[in-house]
Amino acid sequence: MSNYADTIKALESTCGQTAGWSDISPEHAARMRLQNRFQTGLDIARYTAAIMRKDMGDYDKDPGQYTQSLGCWHGFIGQQKLISIKKHFGNTDKRYLYLSGWMIAALRSEFGPLPDQSMHEKTSVPALIEELYTFPSAGGRP
Repeated sequence: MSNYADTIKALESTCGQTAGWSDISPEHAARMRLQNRFQTGLDIARYTAAIMRKDMGDYDKDPGQYTQSLGCWHGFIGQQKLISIKKHFGNTDKRYLYLSGWMIAALRSEFGPLPDQSMHEKTSVPALIEELYTFPSAGGRP
């Protein structure tokens, strides 16, 4: 059983049972708890680097073990893509969101549409990543 499923199961005894917790979904509470488990940005970088190293090693052993990368430019779109993938495949292993340069420059620039030449504010990509992690979802862990 996954850490996510274990966390949901543990929260089911609290969420929805008492008056103060009656409107809180165990699944949403588990997602927020697991998303906020990192103390620093360096912890996040180490965690994701380990996943990437594993994926690259898997590909080196068998090129059929490639990764899928889907483009997104909005938190809602990104979360819905990963929720759909998880429902279809059962997990999000080797499937990532790609933050496209042209999408960021053309659609998220505070200065208006810009060409895909890394001509966007240095806060555009971090703002999108924050949105991906904080955008309210209809359920499921992205």
